[in-house]
Amino acid sequence: MDEDLKKQLGKVANTIRQLSMEAVQKANSGHPGLPMGCAEFAAYLWGTQLRHNPKNSKWLGRDRFILSAGHGSMLLYSMLHLSGYNLSMDDVKSFRQLHSKTPGHPEYHMTDGVEATTGPLGQGLANAVGQALGLKLLSTKFNSADFPLFDNKVFCLAGDGCIMEGVTSEASSLAGHLQLDNLVVIYDSNKICLDGDLVQCCSEDTKKRYEAYGWDTYEVDGYDFDQMESTFNHIRENQKRPCFVVMHTVIGKGSPHKEGTNAAHGSPLGVEEVEEVKKLLNLPEENFYVPQSVYSFFERRQGKCMEMEQKWKELYRRFAEGRPELEEEFSKMAEKRIPDDLEEKLRALEIKNPIAGRSASQEVLNALGEMLPFLVGGSADLSGSDKTMMKHFPLVGPGKFDGRNIKFGVREFAMGAAATGLSQTNMLLPYVGTFLTFSDYMRNAIRLAALSQVHVVYQFTHDSVFLGEDGPTHQPVEHYASLRAIPRLQVIRPADANEVKMAWVAALRYRGPTAIILSRQNLPTLEETDLAYDQGVGKGAYILKKEEGKADFCLIATGSEISLAMDVAAALRKRDKSVRVVSMPCWEIFDAQTDEYKDEILGGELGKRVSIEAGVSMGWGRWIGPNGISISIDTFGESAPMSDLQAEFGFNVDSILNRLLAGS
Repeated sequence: MDEDLKKQLGKVANTIRQLSMEAVQKANSGHPGLPMGCAEFAAYLWGTQLRHNPKNSKWLGRDRFILSAGHGSMLLYSMLHLSGYNLSMDDVKSFRQLHSKTPGHPEYHMTDGVEATTGPLGQGLANAVGQALGLKLLSTKFNSADFPLFDNKVFCLAGDGCIMEGVTSEASSLAGHLQLDNLVVIYDSNKICLDGDLVQCCSEDTKKRYEAYGWDTYEVDGYDFDQMESTFNHIRENQKRPCFVVMHTVIGKGSPHKEGTNAAHGSPLGVEEVEEVKKLLNLPEENFYVPQSVYSFFERRQGKCMEMEQKWKELYRRFAEGRPELEEEFSKMAEKRIPDDLEEKLRALEIKNPIAGRSASQEVLNALGEMLPFLVGGSADLSGSDKTMMKHFPLVGPGKFDGRNIKFGVREFAMGAAATGLSQTNMLLPYVGTFLTFSDYMRNAIRLAALSQVHVVYQFTHDSVFLGEDGPTHQPVEHYASLRAIPRLQVIRPADANEVKMAWVAALRYRGPTAIILSRQNLPTLEETDLAYDQGVGKGAYILKKEEGKADFCLIATGSEISLAMDVAAALRKRDKSVRVVSMPCWEIFDAQTDEYKDEILGGELGKRVSIEAGVSMGWGRWIGPNGISISIDTFGESAPMSDLQAEFGFNVDSILNRLLAGS
């Protein structure tokens, strides 16, 4: 590498150190160690290697950089500011302050140039696997020798904490299996954890572990620009598998008393230490100082970046002229375009009666697969049970990316985080499936998807104790409440095939994550649920059966308990009771309705309000009030046939009648 360029990158590295330690010090909170230790790498990557355009952070042809070790966010914020993204010096100075663009950990959609919400360690790497997989699907679909539209790389910086988290093992195993030749993970190997030296809790040979996963592995000195140049140029031109680069660094590099120790990891260096760093590195006394030569360097770099995008746009223009039919599909996927008649087509879709919720959803999925080229999905080794296979499309496999069905293996957490990455390509809508009880394995990935407001659909099946003999290890009870507790997650538990169809409409319309919760057992399809989206599921709750005169009971149910509620209502009417039945497939959608509509459904004198759902009672008090009755299961299940479980837990007509009529 040219010596003048090395000197310039060294200036950039020290500027990163100054901005990072001063922002952390000003906030009196944060992690200066990683930014200071990885400053040379960031200067090199952003200054020479990364193909991107700071003036258009959503350019589809860009490389991606994901900071999996999100606690080191000032490294990323420094580079976003210096390289010309929409992040001002005032934003840098507002690090970790209320409503700033520089929160403690990077957040997708909040800060220009941030490619993923990271912080819970390891998930950024799994997001990177999903993004790399998504880009391989797109490149296989649209690339040709003349039109290499997607030849981008996904770079991910991970630390010791990321590497120790189990989600990283799951995701890395999957990436190696699929031979993702566009994924590069840089392991910041500084041998320090937040709590002390790494040797106190980990002694594995991480490089050998990644070789065993099927990755190509490299080692570099994190302060040797020549090594970085030769290694990353080689990867750029010759990559055949995912690459794992062990980068040897010193945490808190430049801090005379704290570098190489955990004292530099998770707290400010201290005013006196910051002053000593400045003296040691010959940095100016002025806080948040950036040399004009650094700004000028990145202004020149911006010009090259803009040229890259212009060349890509010209390539796309020729692609559009030469392959108009494929370009039309490209546009559909980039816009996530939904046909105007999609709801009409789904309502006309013939589905047998009775049918399990999971099977009805597979019928819908197969129809959607034909209509929506951006729909891709898969399962955690359960596609035959959770019915997530799109039958008319091939499987994705090692080095084979022309399919739309992904076998994630028994890797639920990585599957959830990779689905977020797939969505972040901005051209794919991923759905992923497993049994509802195993949503616990992927819960934090679901939470980050909701925080990030990414468009993902989770198909959770085997939704209650009524799956039967597998017993309480597989029978969910607390999971409806657990998922409903996640802000911005749309949770839908449809009653039958009609509501399943409209649940998918809801999922497609909502620009955030949706969990569709489906039965294993067959359910009758009710005439009363055959409604347009805006009259039924699109309201979150709606009246299935209207009372005659003043209601004695209002039965509110979800999912498989809707048909039971209808049977209970019929039995009550035979006893001269007036009953309203409300289907409430989605609390979140209902809660978003007007007060007038909510009052129309649940307001007024409705007699005794009764919830019927085969899960814990938590949360139902909001809808049934303090005097309502919750037909629920506030314990774990049992291993037995479904009919025995219905009797055991009081989910049959006679048991519910006895509870409702007791004392009346």
